[in-house]
Amino acid sequence: MDEVIAVTGATGRVGGRVVRRLVAEGATVRAMGRDAGKLAQLPAAEHAVASYDDAAAMRAALAGASTLFLVSAHEGPGRVGTHTTAVDAALAAGVRRVVYLSYLGAAPHATFTYARDHWYTEQHIRAAGVPFTFLRDSSYQSDLVAMTGDDGILRGPAGDGRVAAVTHDDVADSTSAVLLTAGQGIHDGLTYDLTGPEALSFDEIAATIAEATGRPVAYQPETRAEAYASRAVYGAPAWEVEGWVSSYEAVASGEMDVVSDAVRALTGRAPQAFADFLAAHLESLRRLLPK
Repeated sequence: MDEVIAVTGATGRVGGRVVRRLVAEGATVRAMGRDAGKLAQLPAAEHAVASYDDAAAMRAALAGASTLFLVSAHEGPGRVGTHTTAVDAALAAGVRRVVYLSYLGAAPHATFTYARDHWYTEQHIRAAGVPFTFLRDSSYQSDLVAMTGDDGILRGPAGDGRVAAVTHDDVADSTSAVLLTAGQGIHDGLTYDLTGPEALSFDEIAATIAEATGRPVAYQPETRAEAYASRAVYGAPAWEVEGWVSSYEAVASGEMDVVSDAVRALTGRAPQAFADFLAAHLESLRRLLPK
C-alpha cells in the first residue's frame, strides 16, 4: 500500500513549504486546509477541505491516509480540544502515525502559556497508542522582525534571556525529512527540538536587525506591568495578551535558551543563522520596519 501523507495547515507558512518539498521528492501528499481556493494553488496530488473541530469532515479528509502531519491550530482558549478532535478523527479514519508540530519547552507549567497547549496535545497523542514524532520548534526568526514596533523598538519582558530562533525553511526541511521516512519507524516515539544555531539576547537581536537593514532598532526591556500596558492599545482578549507577554517571559526564565543539533541531524546541513536569514530576506523585512 502506498504511503499517503496528509499535511494540515497546507496553506500556511510551514505546511505549504512541507507540501512542496514532499511533492518534489515524489511523495503522495494530501494537502488539507480550510480554503479550497488556496489549496488548489498547491502542487499536491490530492486536496481536502476540513476544519480541525469538524470531526466528520476530518475523518472524511483523512480516509486512506497513513501519516498525519498535524500543524497546531491557531491560538485560542479551546485549542487543546480542537487538537483532540483532529487527532481522534485521524485515528477513526485509520491514520497509522502522527507527526505533530509542537513548541520548544512544551510542559504543563511552561511560562509561555501557548506551550502548555502543546504539552497537553502531545499527551493526548501519546495516549492514543499510535507511533508519533513531536517537532518542537523555537520562535521563528521572521517573527523577531515583526515584533519590532513602528518606532523601531523591540520591547518586552525578556530580560537578558536568550532564544535560538529558527527559520520556517529549516522547520519545513526537518519535517519533510521525518515524513519521508515515517514508514520506516526510525523517528517513532522521538521528540526533536528545532532551533537556530545560536541563542541571542534581545539586545543582540535588535543590533543584528539594525545592522542588516540600516534602520535604527533597539531593545527596550519591560516589566510585566509595562508589557501589559503597552499592549492594551490592541484591544486583544486577555488570553491573547497573556500569550504575547509570557512568550517574552519564557525567554527571561531561560526556557528558550536551547540550541539543538536536530536540524543538522535531520537535514544534513546546519540551520540558518539569524544574520544570514536577514541578509537573504532584506527587502521584504525592511517593509516591516520604520523608515
